[in-house]
Amino acid sequence: MLEKCIQGRVLLLTICAAGIGGTFQFGYNLSIINAPTLHIQEFINETWWARTGQPLPDHLVLFVWSLIVSLYPLGGLFGALLAGPLAVMLGRKKSLLANNVFVAAAAILFGFSRRAGSFEMLVLGRLLVGVSTGLSMNVQTMYLGESAPKELRGAVAMTPAIFAALGIVIGQVVGLRELLGDPGAWPLLLASCLVPGVLQLASLPLLPESPRYLLIDRGDTEACLAALHRLRGTTNVAGELAELEEERAACQGQRAWRPWELFQDRGLRRQVTSLVVLGSALELCGNDSCVLIERVGRRVLLIGGYCLMACWGTVFTVALCLQSSFPWMPYLAMSCIFAFVLSFGVGPAGVTGILATELFDQKARPAAYMVAGALVWTLLFLVGLGFPFLKEGLSHFLYVPFLGVCVCAAIYTGFFLPETKGKTFLEISKELHKLNFPRQSQGPEWTGPEVILSTEL
Repeated sequence: MLEKCIQGRVLLLTICAAGIGGTFQFGYNLSIINAPTLHIQEFINETWWARTGQPLPDHLVLFVWSLIVSLYPLGGLFGALLAGPLAVMLGRKKSLLANNVFVAAAAILFGFSRRAGSFEMLVLGRLLVGVSTGLSMNVQTMYLGESAPKELRGAVAMTPAIFAALGIVIGQVVGLRELLGDPGAWPLLLASCLVPGVLQLASLPLLPESPRYLLIDRGDTEACLAALHRLRGTTNVAGELAELEEERAACQGQRAWRPWELFQDRGLRRQVTSLVVLGSALELCGNDSCVLIERVGRRVLLIGGYCLMACWGTVFTVALCLQSSFPWMPYLAMSCIFAFVLSFGVGPAGVTGILATELFDQKARPAAYMVAGALVWTLLFLVGLGFPFLKEGLSHFLYVPFLGVCVCAAIYTGFFLPETKGKTFLEISKELHKLNFPRQSQGPEWTGPEVILSTEL
């Protein structure tokens, strides 16, 4: 056990270095904006008063504040579209390092916005930190999925969700009034996103690049072998190197795919459909472990997670409708919320992120992450925009549309998503090829004279 821990030390450090500047930033920046809401709105009004001598109407103050908040997912969309090209040109590790330029620029804008008397700096800063988050979330998952051994790939894929949750918690703690939640400290609170970026810049350069990128994209066998030695903690990597060479041969002569080409290729039809359906379900299921994912597999966790979410959501809806009839119904409703979130964390939250890594080969993977990232950030923006109207229109039946999404996601997973647990990327590609072209896998092709299927008449 001790030997295994020592062997996995570099992989663990790689997970932490990538996570602290990746999904941790997503959760952190999503969380810290809540504490200074009133203080920033007062700053917007004071700034306008200093410029014009008149107060800004309340509805316009609310509009500017909404713009500051909503530009975060919009920036995430732009960042997701940048992730693919940067991951191909710079590599996975260098893309994460270069991404901190956006973090530093946003931190400077946040830190000096009050002194400069400019709420426009807050608007631009939120856009930039959104770009940084959208880019790092995609590249982080790609980097870790390609660096992990196949027997740990599912467990490693769960870590981005863990770092996102950790970022939300740390952001709430830092936003307390006793720390940086004081009325005069909100510029420092927003600028504190620079700290995770500095930690990543100090640690990630010491860790290896993705072995798959080094061998398949750059053709550097020696660098790939050195990276494998460091990540596995052993010199016995001949078997894994042979698998990578086989995957490299399968990708020989191909170039990196573009996002729109994924939708045009019949051989990627099932992969793209799974990515879109389950990626959409992740954001539309009504919710804004590592050991289980490798023991029971991806399909079981997805189907079980969504079924449990539908179950708890149904009980929650009934409890809301009957809360005035029984005094214990509010407690039941609260329990359902915790059970709903737990079901989400055990299944969809951790498994969905690895789909783009496992379902697509090395050349199509960056484009797949662009599609998945753009989809996630667009739906995040739309859900945030439409949720208040759903709440007002459906009242106690608010979760009914989300329950339908959960049921549909479970059905789709059961019928169309293959199990990928413990398989190499090449084995997954071959299995998906058979599913996309079922007729070709039924037997040898006919090599005799051409069969005419219709007469001239």
